[in-house]
Amino acid sequence: MQLMWVSGPTASVRTISITARKVLMGICASAFVLVAFGVLLHFIGFRIAIEMSPSLARSLGGVTTEAEQQKVEAVYRERLDNLRQTLNTTVQEIRQLETLKNRFMEVATPTNLRDKYSKKDEARGGPWVAPRLQSTPSRDLNHDLASAMDEFSQTQVAVRNLTQNWSAQLSWLHALPTGIPMGKDFRVTSGFGIRNDPFTGQLAMHEGLDFVAEVGSPIVATAAGTVTRSAWDASYGNVVEVSHIEGFTTRYAHLSKRLVEVGQKVQRGDTIAQLGNTGRSTGPHLHYEVMRNDRVLNPTQMLLQTATVASAQ
Repeated sequence: MQLMWVSGPTASVRTISITARKVLMGICASAFVLVAFGVLLHFIGFRIAIEMSPSLARSLGGVTTEAEQQKVEAVYRERLDNLRQTLNTTVQEIRQLETLKNRFMEVATPTNLRDKYSKKDEARGGPWVAPRLQSTPSRDLNHDLASAMDEFSQTQVAVRNLTQNWSAQLSWLHALPTGIPMGKDFRVTSGFGIRNDPFTGQLAMHEGLDFVAEVGSPIVATAAGTVTRSAWDASYGNVVEVSHIEGFTTRYAHLSKRLVEVGQKVQRGDTIAQLGNTGRSTGPHLHYEVMRNDRVLNPTQMLLQTATVASAQ
């Protein structure tokens, strides 16, 4: 088909050929324009719906607005911050527990045994096992965070219970005669048991430990308690006795000076006397005894047994 176009009496004739191919191309181009225009309108309308009615947008396309996404991220950030704070608190409590353990070992372990514990990173081994924060994985981040926070809370409770338990045991240990009655500068010259009496040369029972040091060296209480005797004795010379819990009593003899009175409360490590050479003594030393319910105990075994308990803890 051809169309002829004449714009005026003197104008030239224009001929336009219309073929089936050109008609089809025109129809396709028109359809494409209409579809593109419809898509554009749909997109603009959907974006408006997102801002104006998020619930409608979700029902139509399952999308979330930027504001809602920010709210979700804010919730996660808050929970992560809470988790971080919980973790920091737990770490601090574990450090406090470590300090308490060191105090426990210091009280429970005699000087000669305490030196056996090394602080160096020496031979250690075993397979590496990751800490279990959650028994089963979850795809829900919200659930993961809640579970982690709950487990950290349980860990905190366990650490606090352990701290309270150790604190109670430390207080109990402070009240038992497990300490050394002198400082660092001393020698043990005579142990507990049968020996030759230094005056008669005959076999006799020595019911304590003899610590040799300079006259005037401070003598300290080996446990918290109450002074029940502070007097002169023909055999012990100046002597101090302290009563402790569970029927324990400690005796400090041959003192040059007594620094406490009967009825006085003392704590572990308090200076109660000065070393001397009074009574039935051949030279300056401290004679130290431990008794329970009037039965004489070996002070060395008392220290070793307590150290074994502390190591097991």
